[in-house]
Amino acid sequence: MSPDRASAARELLDFYAAAGVDAPVGETPANRLSTAQADVAPIADTAPMPPPDRPAARFQPVAPELPAITAAPVAPAAPDIAVMAAREAARSAASLDELRAMLAKFEGCALRTTAKQLVFADGNPQARVMFVGEAPGREEDLEGLPFVGRSGKLLDLMMAAIGLDRSSAYIANIIPWRPPGNRTPTPQESQICLPFIQRQIELANPDILVCLGGPSSQTLLGVKEGIKRSRGRWFNFHTGTREIRAIATFHPAYLLRSPLEKRFAWRDFLAIKKALAE
Repeated sequence: MSPDRASAARELLDFYAAAGVDAPVGETPANRLSTAQADVAPIADTAPMPPPDRPAARFQPVAPELPAITAAPVAPAAPDIAVMAAREAARSAASLDELRAMLAKFEGCALRTTAKQLVFADGNPQARVMFVGEAPGREEDLEGLPFVGRSGKLLDLMMAAIGLDRSSAYIANIIPWRPPGNRTPTPQESQICLPFIQRQIELANPDILVCLGGPSSQTLLGVKEGIKRSRGRWFNFHTGTREIRAIATFHPAYLLRSPLEKRFAWRDFLAIKKALAE
């Protein structure tokens, strides 16, 4: 073989190897898995012969790679199953610390995977009055405490106007995880978290429950009207061990957007002050 042909053969073999060619084939297809073809010698006359000074390349057939079999992703629990799990977990909590620990590891609500941390409560759990909102926002998610943003500062001013502060009030939300983008929680998310806030109210055992905003009053008190019709009215709320008084009022975030409504919220807080004095 001339040097030019030998060089061309080497380059062709290198090209085949780089292209992934691993077996010589003929012009007609052959079923090599058939027993009739078992004794047929491999067709090699169509492949270029390597030069004498270079050993022939050893082509080994490679079995095709099969796609890896992976386990199907575990689907989140159905809402009714998650609600039942939440009820069972909340019922077994003997203290607020145990309830917080159970919430931290509860996987029935998908909001925990998008929030930075659990926002459980703030203030004095021995206080006579408990404020409950709907869900934490961005600042609350960062600090791990409810009502610490702009609406929280307004709530502090509203409490101070009737002689309260965070040492004489207990503050929480129905949902302890921030919804993505501060979106409105879905009814399913509220129902999944409801057993935990109900147990939290029972363990805190306040004399007065204040629902901040329509979603809170509708979820906890079962009212059907909007907050403008239900605010300022007293309801009976059963904690599980006793019946306490509950009132609905505007959420501070709504008051920031509608400052003219503050006059009605002021009346509600005066009613709370009077009830505490009684």
